[in-house]
Amino acid sequence: MKPNNFLQNTKSLLKLAYPILIAQLIQNLMGFADTVMAGRVSATDMAAVAVASSVWLPLILTIYGLIMALATIVSNLSGAKKFDEVAKATHQTAWIAIVLGISLIGLFYLAKPYVYQTFGLDPQLKELMFDYLSFVVWGAPGFCLYIVLRNYSEGLSFTKPTMIISIIGLLINIPANYIFIYGEFGMPALGGAGCGLATGLVYWVMFISMLIYVLLAKPLKKAPLFSKIYWPEWQGIKEILTVGVPIALSLLFEVSLFSVIALIIAPFGVDIVASHQITINFTGMIFMVPLSIAMAVTIKVGFALGEKDHQQAKDICNNSYILGLGIAVTTALFTLAFREYIPSIYTNDENVIALAANLMLLGAMFQLSDYIQVISAGALRGYKDTKSILYITFISYWVIGLGLGSILGLTDWIVPSIGAYGFWVGIILGLTSAAILLGWRLKVVQKRLASSSESLNESSQAEQN
Repeated sequence: MKPNNFLQNTKSLLKLAYPILIAQLIQNLMGFADTVMAGRVSATDMAAVAVASSVWLPLILTIYGLIMALATIVSNLSGAKKFDEVAKATHQTAWIAIVLGISLIGLFYLAKPYVYQTFGLDPQLKELMFDYLSFVVWGAPGFCLYIVLRNYSEGLSFTKPTMIISIIGLLINIPANYIFIYGEFGMPALGGAGCGLATGLVYWVMFISMLIYVLLAKPLKKAPLFSKIYWPEWQGIKEILTVGVPIALSLLFEVSLFSVIALIIAPFGVDIVASHQITINFTGMIFMVPLSIAMAVTIKVGFALGEKDHQQAKDICNNSYILGLGIAVTTALFTLAFREYIPSIYTNDENVIALAANLMLLGAMFQLSDYIQVISAGALRGYKDTKSILYITFISYWVIGLGLGSILGLTDWIVPSIGAYGFWVGIILGLTSAAILLGWRLKVVQKRLASSSESLNESSQAEQN
């Protein structure tokens, strides 16, 4: 591997990744602002926002994962210089997004009477929670269409608009929260439910902002999006679903795993749950770094494959591992060095801080595996090999991670029960399994593609002779 190639690939990856990283962090900051501003009304309002978000986020992130397929397809078409097909693929994804966005609204109102009766929550908390959902669900079509335009832009290697529009979203979110939570400027005081209304509004603002950018941006004129309308075509929709559904389900497996663990350890006590949540929140923030790099890897690998430069695609993957491991060592050492101070940002409770500090030690340990598995998954998305990601993440997270975590945390089968620590050991083992299996699968795909390319070259030479 030539040093100049490594530096060049690293620079291009970071150029794509840093706007995505900032956008992801801003999304988390919006959730933080919702929690803090609702908490100023009452603990019940804050709890309602937390519970409603735990219902809403897995749904919306699953759709996000499905639409992520567009970035892979667009980057591949861009590399092949098939810019006329980019609009067609984007329009087909938009039709899927519209159906999913409207379906979420319909699903909520159909399911609400039945689900409302089954939630055994405090009546006021339950009322606020469903009010939040009844507001935010109307933003679903806007969110889905925004994600389509975002992936269209990112697939063409323009990621800065994602960052800028996320900043616009935050600048709208905070004053909208203030108005609707506390009832300013003649609006009714909705409490925590006002966060749902503000979030739904932000979704539409972000979509409209992204639409304006797409219409006016000169760099995107090479793949014009609205010169022609492409009505739904099953073949195009099928391609999006084939690539996107496994991504969506694998993302759902990962998000829901931590929610399930939180529910399982709830009987261990408030302090254990709080320390678990602090560690999840902090490591989740750090996870945004490898996730951003992985999304950049998807775009770069897809583009290289579109150019039929298989060696370049392989080099990008190898360079991203080196970059990722370097960052992982840095973040792991940071976590270890400050593991006793980080929890104090979240709470003043000495017992919770001590428990969280111990969990931070385990949180630092899985960062190396986490970087490898997420970057491998990003590369496989670039190769459009998404079904393997689905199978591997299910086995790694739910069979190995949750299975061993439950055995270690709840039983004396292997060692005496170690409670919440057992689940974190399970997470480490699950992520390590995912890293090994996804890395192995990537090598298999690359080797198969190289063999296929060699066979085609040999056939071409034979025909010429």
